[in-house]
Amino acid sequence: MKNKMKLFFSATLAVALLALPQTRGATPSATVSAAADTNSAPADTMAALFGDPVIVKGSGFEIKRSELDEVMLGLKSAAAAHGETISPEQSSGIESQMLNRLIQIQLLMQKATDADKADGKKKADAQIATLLERAGSQEALDRQLKGVGMTLDELRAKVMQEATAMATLQDALNITVADSEVEQFYTNHSADFEQPEQAHVRHILLMTIDPATRAPLPEDQIQSKKKQIDDILKRARAGEDFAKLATQYSEDPGSKDKGGELPPFGRGEMVPEFEAAAFTLNTNQISDVVTTAYGYHIILLLDKIPAKKLALADKVPSPDKNTMTVADKIKDFLTQQKTEKLAQPYLENLKKQAGVEILDPDLKAAMEAAAAAATNAPPNAMPEN
Repeated sequence: MKNKMKLFFSATLAVALLALPQTRGATPSATVSAAADTNSAPADTMAALFGDPVIVKGSGFEIKRSELDEVMLGLKSAAAAHGETISPEQSSGIESQMLNRLIQIQLLMQKATDADKADGKKKADAQIATLLERAGSQEALDRQLKGVGMTLDELRAKVMQEATAMATLQDALNITVADSEVEQFYTNHSADFEQPEQAHVRHILLMTIDPATRAPLPEDQIQSKKKQIDDILKRARAGEDFAKLATQYSEDPGSKDKGGELPPFGRGEMVPEFEAAAFTLNTNQISDVVTTAYGYHIILLLDKIPAKKLALADKVPSPDKNTMTVADKIKDFLTQQKTEKLAQPYLENLKKQAGVEILDPDLKAAMEAAAAAATNAPPNAMPEN
């Protein structure tokens, strides 16, 4: 199922961090750690150097420059982890969008009920659990957060605040999605629920690059890793438990505690060498040593999942849950669509009631330009992968 479903608060810091890529076939923390190292000084350092003026004020709240800088730092970190950069020209427009999100969140938090806050906490706990799983360990996640000048407690508070704001908005707009709407969407977008053939594997990885810098290891260490992976392959083919070998030797923190097991994947989701080897194996067959940019792998094919059309009751991965049904995912998407359609006039009214003022002239001009562009933008289309 195509699942890049737009969220109304999709580009704030917390969700930007959730978007950091999980490197398939390698260690998830390696790419992220390297990206974090490319960041400029954290927001608190910038504030110490240049001051921390209030850039927005409204009834019951204010927003300081450091809060916006922190969001931008998180976005740049996520972009770097994808091998991309945010240009100075792009940065101005993105800043205005992010500031608008921060204003909206503050306005909605003032209207949050206890039920909204409970919903926000539940969703925040699930998102933090997802981050931990992607990072591979608490230590790896702490390194990622350090790269953007945050602690886990600070991130948890931001995620909870954003989730609470969304719950408050949906309550205020009285957003509901009927089962008949879910079924109609499923029927009208049947091609989006075609799942291609997938491979389900365990693997063992010995890395030949430094996980932080991604620079190649010295040649003598690479040769030592090659000798070690050849020995592990012999043991696996002699009948030793593959999952135990993966837990003991694999250097992929995202899978080693699961006996090297990876979630099922389709073609185009793994590095080419890994994918080619996986799809040529038969069930319970062990590959030769596979060399990729990350190192040496051994792959055990658990099974292949034939291509099929997903049914409404089928389970699919979710960013903030272990699994959810196709119907639930469609319902979430339709809820977000309805929210986006109705939210803008409601939020603009809240801003007027709160007497919101943008105190930074450049940001004020950029936000006015962004608002004008949004007014002329076409409606959202069906999201794609």
